[in-house]
Amino acid sequence: MNRTRTGLYTALLASLLATACAGLPQTGEGGGTAAQRFEQVRSSPPELRAFLARMPKGADLHNHLSGAVYAETYIRLAAEQSLCLDTAAMAFTKSPAPKAPAAKPACAPGTVPAAELLKDQGLYAKVVDALSLRDFVPASGWSGHDQFFATFARFNAPGAAAGDLLAEAVDRAGRQRVEHIELMATAGNSGAIRDLADKVGWNGDAADTTRRLMEAGLGDLIPGAKASLDRAEARMRSVLRCGTANPSDGCGVSVRYLQQVSRNQPPNRVFAQTLFAFLLAQAEPRVVGLNFVGPEDYRIARTDYTLHMRMIDALHRTMPGVNVALHAGELTLGIVPPEDLRFHIRQAVELGHARRIGHGVDVMYEDDPWGLLRLMAERRVAVEVNLSSNDQILGVQGDGHPFPVYRKAGVPTVISTDDEGVSRSDLTNELQRAVTTYRLSYAEVVELARNSLEYSFLPGSSLWTDVRAGRRAAPCADADPAGAAPPPACGTLLEASEKARVQWRLERALADFERRVAEDRL
Repeated sequence: MNRTRTGLYTALLASLLATACAGLPQTGEGGGTAAQRFEQVRSSPPELRAFLARMPKGADLHNHLSGAVYAETYIRLAAEQSLCLDTAAMAFTKSPAPKAPAAKPACAPGTVPAAELLKDQGLYAKVVDALSLRDFVPASGWSGHDQFFATFARFNAPGAAAGDLLAEAVDRAGRQRVEHIELMATAGNSGAIRDLADKVGWNGDAADTTRRLMEAGLGDLIPGAKASLDRAEARMRSVLRCGTANPSDGCGVSVRYLQQVSRNQPPNRVFAQTLFAFLLAQAEPRVVGLNFVGPEDYRIARTDYTLHMRMIDALHRTMPGVNVALHAGELTLGIVPPEDLRFHIRQAVELGHARRIGHGVDVMYEDDPWGLLRLMAERRVAVEVNLSSNDQILGVQGDGHPFPVYRKAGVPTVISTDDEGVSRSDLTNELQRAVTTYRLSYAEVVELARNSLEYSFLPGSSLWTDVRAGRRAAPCADADPAGAAPPPACGTLLEASEKARVQWRLERALADFERRVAEDRL
């Protein structure tokens, strides 16, 4: 073929191809596999947000119930319950008791009825800002860390509102296609636990203090804690219309709890709370473990850190089946002296028996960080990564965050929200931040979703033999998640294991999501 004829042939072929491809979707218009679509939208934040919002996400494993609720909800609940607002402290308080039996409660001087906020947009906006990090700008003497932790004392929502708080957190999870959520909360009468702790004291002997607390009636508080969960969940189901013809998306979410232990208290109170958390987790299936909460850089949390880990170790020896997740390494240089950065994560793993670490930001400041990473990878200790709060509280972000270091070392990681109401975020935003900051692929986002269920505290055998490699357990190895029903052997595994059932539900949701993407129906 001569040059002239070759040129004509090339031009004709190009014309034919252009005509044939004219009706095919172009970059950014959809179609193709989910991975292809993901790559098409990753450079467009609005489109990436929409993609990730619809993508099944597995679980949110690090979520404080009180911090998950947005300020606007707290204002509404405060108005409904006739609370008052201390305008100097920007904190909700209860109305003082009326002097006459028939009189209506009135707010004390310096406070206003919370209902007034619904009529005053200026004050309303100030309260939203005070109860969150919205519009927050650091100033000398008041950092993002200070603002973040100050919000919790300002909520002051009464216990009667627990079901409403739960409804919001669970509904938001359901609307984002989250299958499971583990919420840090306090079930039971914390005042009664405190009183018993003060009566019994702490003599440094865990076994003896346990005996004396049980003789004083600590175990008798378990039924009350169960009842408080019953009431909260009944209210949640009512708010979400569960069991009706029009249920909320949250009704399909699996919900479990981690009993909180407030670490910034005297040893007698910390031990009593920890013992109660162990007892409750043994007695109540909805409580799947415990976690220590409160700023890790506060004085007591720092000075008593090793003591707290030894308390957990002592109780773990007698109740080894109780799951432990711990806030550890939510620190960085400058927040605390360098000496405090050297051991918190390692002690949480080795002494505290933590199966999950919350935050873990200071891992590379630890003594022998490479050895610690190997230990965590070998023991499959997962790290709950909270990118927004780590930025807001610690100023750690981007290349300064150890998220890629953990992944490179083979340590399991999950993306979680921490306190989405305070941070003004949600799980979709946290995933989007991870994708854009660390250039994650679609396969890596799927791995994070699977990890979140693999390292949940749901009971039962896993669907996976190796979640990172994508290898399922033998009975379900060849099962098609998009099929009508799993084969009998796989069905037997799913029937016997709640964890495997929820994991299978995620696989079915992912298969449906990917089919919709391929059909351009996202």
